[in-house]
Amino acid sequence: MSPNRPHPRRIRRAFSLIELLIVIAILLAIGGLVAINLRPTQEGAQRDLVVTQMSNFENALKLFQLHMDRYPSEEEGLSVLWSKSGLENEEDEARWKGPYLDEPTPNDAWGTEWTYIFPSEERPGFYEIVSAGADREPDTEDDISSMDRFRDGEGGLSEEFEDFSVEGEDMGGVGG
Repeated sequence: MSPNRPHPRRIRRAFSLIELLIVIAILLAIGGLVAINLRPTQEGAQRDLVVTQMSNFENALKLFQLHMDRYPSEEEGLSVLWSKSGLENEEDEARWKGPYLDEPTPNDAWGTEWTYIFPSEERPGFYEIVSAGADREPDTEDDISSMDRFRDGEGGLSEEFEDFSVEGEDMGGVGG
């Protein structure tokens, strides 16, 4: 080629529609695999968050019980841990030293309202906090309860936990 002669233009070929569709299909397949593999991790993280929130509730309930000489009633629920407006009488409002939680947490990680049971059917004199779990349906297999850590492999209370039973004992105002 001489210096005065222009370079021949290279003909640039565009992608065909089929090539674009193949690339999009590959990207969608990779995205699907990533989503499928991350889902159990996300569900596990949400479960861990619920367990942590229950632990926060338990610490707040201990402080509430210390100040009020009782646990909240079912009617008062967990909301009395962040607002005294839910207390049943004015005398209790004067003794309330909350908020016992930094921020209101009316719902679990799946957006379902917490269930607060007092007294617990399994453990009289104690409370139970229940999350409906990922299916958002109460009384199903995926429910998470504050009593779960005290259960044995068959779902009953473990023998070690039963040794600390308070049934028949004077609870010093804890039972109501």
